[in-house]
Amino acid sequence: METTRLVIGAAMPAPPIPQLRRRHFPHRRGGAHCLLSARAARPTLLTRCSYSSKGDGNSRGKPRRESSSTVRLDVEENSDRGTNLASEQRKCDIQELFSQAQRNILYLNKQRLLAMEELKKLQDENSFLLQEIEALEAEAQGVPLEAVQQSTFCELLLRIDTMVISGMISMQEASDLREKVVNNRSVIQGTFSEIHHKANTELLSELRLFLRKPIEKPLHVVHICTELDPIASCGSMSTYVAGVSCAVQGKGNLVEVILPKYTSLNMDGIHGLRKADTEYESYFGGIWHKNRIWTGMSSGVGVILIEPIQLSYFSRDMLRGYPDDFERFSYFSRASLDYIVKSGKQPDILHIHNWETAIVAPLFWDIFAQQGLENTRILLTCQDLNYQCLEDPNKLEMCGLDPRKLHRADRLQDPNKTHLVNILKGGIVYSNKVVLMSSIHSRDVLIQGSRQLEATLTAHKEKILVASQGLDGELWDPSKDIYLPRRYSANDIEGKSICREALKRRLGFRTGSSIIVGCICDGYSDIHNLKEAVHVALHRSAQVIFMEKLGSLTARALKEEFINLDDNIAFVEEYDETLEHLIYAGSDIILCSSFEDPSLQIAMKAIKYGCAPVQINFPNDESSRQSQSQGRDCRNRVMFKYIISTYGELSLLKALDSFKNDPSHWDQQVKDGMVKGLAWDAECYDLHWEAYSSMRKQ
Repeated sequence: METTRLVIGAAMPAPPIPQLRRRHFPHRRGGAHCLLSARAARPTLLTRCSYSSKGDGNSRGKPRRESSSTVRLDVEENSDRGTNLASEQRKCDIQELFSQAQRNILYLNKQRLLAMEELKKLQDENSFLLQEIEALEAEAQGVPLEAVQQSTFCELLLRIDTMVISGMISMQEASDLREKVVNNRSVIQGTFSEIHHKANTELLSELRLFLRKPIEKPLHVVHICTELDPIASCGSMSTYVAGVSCAVQGKGNLVEVILPKYTSLNMDGIHGLRKADTEYESYFGGIWHKNRIWTGMSSGVGVILIEPIQLSYFSRDMLRGYPDDFERFSYFSRASLDYIVKSGKQPDILHIHNWETAIVAPLFWDIFAQQGLENTRILLTCQDLNYQCLEDPNKLEMCGLDPRKLHRADRLQDPNKTHLVNILKGGIVYSNKVVLMSSIHSRDVLIQGSRQLEATLTAHKEKILVASQGLDGELWDPSKDIYLPRRYSANDIEGKSICREALKRRLGFRTGSSIIVGCICDGYSDIHNLKEAVHVALHRSAQVIFMEKLGSLTARALKEEFINLDDNIAFVEEYDETLEHLIYAGSDIILCSSFEDPSLQIAMKAIKYGCAPVQINFPNDESSRQSQSQGRDCRNRVMFKYIISTYGELSLLKALDSFKNDPSHWDQQVKDGMVKGLAWDAECYDLHWEAYSSMRKQ
């Protein structure tokens, strides 16, 4: 009699679960790659079963094991005992199959959800990159990025047309709306975003609110200065000018910067540099001198470079530090004002900086205000009141000034050396507003500590403001940084590890988990303290990097002592903008001269990029420590107090130990710092905007 056989297979591996492949997209602006991947699925055992109808003559129905992978049950059709055994075995096997199938289904569902999350991230990133590519392609084809953004302006006017036709608004209201939109074209992009997703009713509500809101005319600000980061930099002025320029222009205003054309300029920091076809003349030393004009862009801000043809004032290795600095910068100041008049510019604000261009203020009111610049006002920024310039009054005649006229009423005369004129004092007296830069001191403290300028500052106290520096929110943000191989943020910190490995490869360091200690030498650090820091770092198996800022020679001095001692130290003697960004992104600790101006900028960059700032020059006296703990009367004192409270007492040794022994606390602390508001478009911008606006109304 033919028997029916049930063949139950042993556990066999399941087919592999498909994996999402890693896809590579060009990183926006930086050209790096963005990698997103789903987690690989684990192989899972699935039980498979099959049935056979062929008999083998065994009517007893006894089970027997034929191999390690197969168990056969011979069941005799008319045998109740065999039927019961087969039925029980089948039930057990089915229950086991069902249980394993449930586990597999749950696991597959979990993997599917994870894959869907990864896919969503990939799609969002892809969409963003496509938008970036479209904008860059438009630029490559000769269409400015601003023209792409103006599509909002055009669409807004067309939507107003449809509102009139549909009867939502009257023709008069439409006319008023169009006039307001056209007159405020520069702020449309920021005010009306994503309007194509909004219904006419919602958009009309925003337009009516826009119609009632008074909007000031955009400002035209021209900086006359001797430094601009990253083109020409040897101090805090360069980062200040770059930061405030980008912030003000980012709000819909026009900002331009006039600089001397040094031979040591970092040309990589200027885009679209070109020499003008014509030349112009400026007055100096009793004669008229010819000048070439070069124009370009830096971080979206227009840059004008003035190059004297007959004089070699700026064809030198350093930006400043020469005996004839007064003549050099007086020539540049006068040439800048001549350029503004001859080019037909009528800026609202002339923003001048430190003693180097402070002479612009008396020059402007004595000579140029009557040449079509009656509505222009002057703002002077002082980075450090201790740096002053005392000169023979007769030297003022080189610029065309009458020293007897300006000397009257104690306008330029130095209080201690009455036979000399104080150039910075003249800038304070003749400017409409004066901004003193300090992150830790109040206005009264700054005035009291200003030496011979205390009486002058007290007399002009009502026009003095105090501001602390901020960061350029576009240039110094790891989530937007175009120089990084992988961008990152506090919520997506993976990119920092990629930047760390890229930095090690760039400098020839061995890869691995070694901590990186970076230092951007600004010339203010004590060389003895830096040497001590190097020994501490190398003793703890850290890798150390020193890079020069323009005008600094610190790294070169250190190199002579350490270059042959260890392979874990690197010196970059030539400033490299791309490498500077990578050092901040790839380092774990950044050495700072101090947390006082002007070195505070380095500490803020370190915090923004997820590094711990460690100061080398600790305050020695009690007054300095008290000033660090107060920081009163400063617009972004909250930021400064955070730096002092978190890192003020942190030594390099403590930082290295914390990184090694408590990594979870370290990671959380740096993430907390990364989300702090350090950009210029926060409190710092507000103060400068208030100063600009109040001057325009004077």
